[in-house]
Amino acid sequence: MHVQDPPSRARRLLLGGLTAVPALLGMPRLGLGAASEDPAADAADAADAAPPSADKVLNVADFEALAQARLPPAHFGYIATGADDDRTVRLNHEAYSHIEIRSRRFFDVSKLDTRCRVLGTLWQQPIYFSAVSAMRAFHPEAEAAVARAAASRDVHMMLSTGASCPVEEVIAARKAPVWQQLYATDDWHVTEAIVRRAQGAGCTAIVLTVDTFSGRNTETLLRAMRRDSRDCTQCHVNNSHDMVRRAPMFAGIDVSHVTELSPSNMSGDYLERLRRLVSVKFLVKGIVTAEDAALAMRAGVDGIVVSNHGGRSEETLRSTIECLPEIVAAAGKRVPIFVDGGIRRGTDVFKALALGATAVGIGRPQAWGLAAFGQPGVEAISDILTRELRIIMRQAGTADLASINTGHLAFAKP
Repeated sequence: MHVQDPPSRARRLLLGGLTAVPALLGMPRLGLGAASEDPAADAADAADAAPPSADKVLNVADFEALAQARLPPAHFGYIATGADDDRTVRLNHEAYSHIEIRSRRFFDVSKLDTRCRVLGTLWQQPIYFSAVSAMRAFHPEAEAAVARAAASRDVHMMLSTGASCPVEEVIAARKAPVWQQLYATDDWHVTEAIVRRAQGAGCTAIVLTVDTFSGRNTETLLRAMRRDSRDCTQCHVNNSHDMVRRAPMFAGIDVSHVTELSPSNMSGDYLERLRRLVSVKFLVKGIVTAEDAALAMRAGVDGIVVSNHGGRSEETLRSTIECLPEIVAAAGKRVPIFVDGGIRRGTDVFKALALGATAVGIGRPQAWGLAAFGQPGVEAISDILTRELRIIMRQAGTADLASINTGHLAFAKP
């Protein structure tokens, strides 16, 4: 068996037989029936059928339609969009369905332990809320509500540079440190200012994003903006100039020379320079090949996040779970490896752990939960994934995370 076989099959299925139809234009919603030819009616039906509270929603995927029913078109389009035909977005999740789990029976699973130690800190579950920009587009309380949900469920949190709330407010709401995701920009003085502010606020890690260069083709967002009668310049619209003018993390910094969120001249030397600047843990987010993982390791990173930005930046047609094994092999257990993109079930979490991930990041689902129910919706996302993870751990005969390995996986035949 070869770990890349299942995603390759997923690719063939999607490229050979499915047309990528943007979610906001009528894609069927799990748990809420097939879509009609009227997207607005679908959203209204979803709202009518909405559970009375977040804890009544059956699974993570069902939150997407609930969010769509509550959000203006451009706001939902922002979180739904991928690049080009959105196929990498779909493959991120679809690839998990072609990895099978081998159940084991004769093990004591009367007590389960979902704890893991990450960079010296004990986490209660191998899940964290990953960085999502401009969360006020989904709920007035924005990242502060996510932080309170993270506190109530003892889930770690990575805050976006483009967050709607200041880092200090988010840390106060979580009552514990967060990791600061970093859009370094192409102005080193801005990079320095952001890193120093985050470290001064108490962030325990800086997470450099390396997969967001200028020029991405987000057609789903553009279609959504055309359907939205409001002035879209009043909120974040996927534009680097707009972000640096509006995001609180850039407040008080001279951003007049910024033209890119991510410097296009980034190299190994750049990573080493940033490593010297960062005094806390330093991670790189957006690695999808062993070669780049090796370069990051040589620069002295403390961790790697396998990510393709949720399929939002480039249409590579490689899912992150497909990329994970080669990154794990390149790192050789010297640093923790994280993965995000497409995780919708506790079984997805299990599969990622079995392939070598230390923990997994949750992006879009936290925005869906926030849009649908505010803080309780984000808490419900965590509860569902943790509950489902515990169920599959029992079925697989794994009493703790250390017991989960590739021996618990098999792969669907083409």
